[in-house]
Amino acid sequence: MTTRLERNVTYGILALFTVIALTPVIGILSTAFGSQSSLDTGFSLPKGGLHWSNFADAWSRGHFGTYLGNSVLVTAVVVAATTVLAVLAAYAFGVMRFPGSTVLFHLFVIGLTLPQEALVVPLYFDLRYAELTDSYWALILPQTAQSLAFGVFWMRTYFRGSARAVIEAARIDGANTWTTLWRVLVPMARPAISTMVVITFMWTWNEFLMALVMVSDEAHRTVPLGLAFFQGQHSSDAALLAAASVLIALPVVVVYVALQRRFIEGMLGGAVKE
Repeated sequence: MTTRLERNVTYGILALFTVIALTPVIGILSTAFGSQSSLDTGFSLPKGGLHWSNFADAWSRGHFGTYLGNSVLVTAVVVAATTVLAVLAAYAFGVMRFPGSTVLFHLFVIGLTLPQEALVVPLYFDLRYAELTDSYWALILPQTAQSLAFGVFWMRTYFRGSARAVIEAARIDGANTWTTLWRVLVPMARPAISTMVVITFMWTWNEFLMALVMVSDEAHRTVPLGLAFFQGQHSSDAALLAAASVLIALPVVVVYVALQRRFIEGMLGGAVKE
């Protein structure tokens, strides 16, 4: 039984971590609503009320209309391709038995251990040879490959932990491999898939180094890269920088809130398997 002292200590630790997590968020919001002429940053209260116009100015000056469109396109394609390919590959590694499956799976897992900084330069020359730099494919293909390593590992863990009785029952009822996957296992795997979608979305949306190296023209820049150029141009205007940061973070918050329940279910389910 949990004693009163243990419960108080638990609440105290949770409160401390809550304060640590919310401190930068409050600082950014306070700065975003401040006056553009003010030099105050951090936790100072905005003078003269909340300046909502900062968001409109940040949107127009930072060309976020184009940058957000590029990020939405790249992220949507990467998340969709990663989800479909990861489910198919993970089903093969988790349920089927074929020669070399263990070796092939370990090759996928190696992708989780390789730092992006070690791959980006040779990858740039490969894509330039294929005349794919300064295009959406220069962002979509590498990020799909990077996300696929995690997706296969994550979904394989789920499929290996699935009840074998359910799979056997589907096969006894005449379901083939394709039907068993898409009509039996995938509907049961919605929490795990939602978790993978949220994580892949955050990684792709916030990707900076790949976009910086692969794209140099204005038409294909994504929002993180646009924020970096925006910061260099308006380095003295902290309010607009903070407002731009809030605009960039909003889609991630919306996706997380929309899938929060299934995201937590997927994380808790994955925590007790394999």
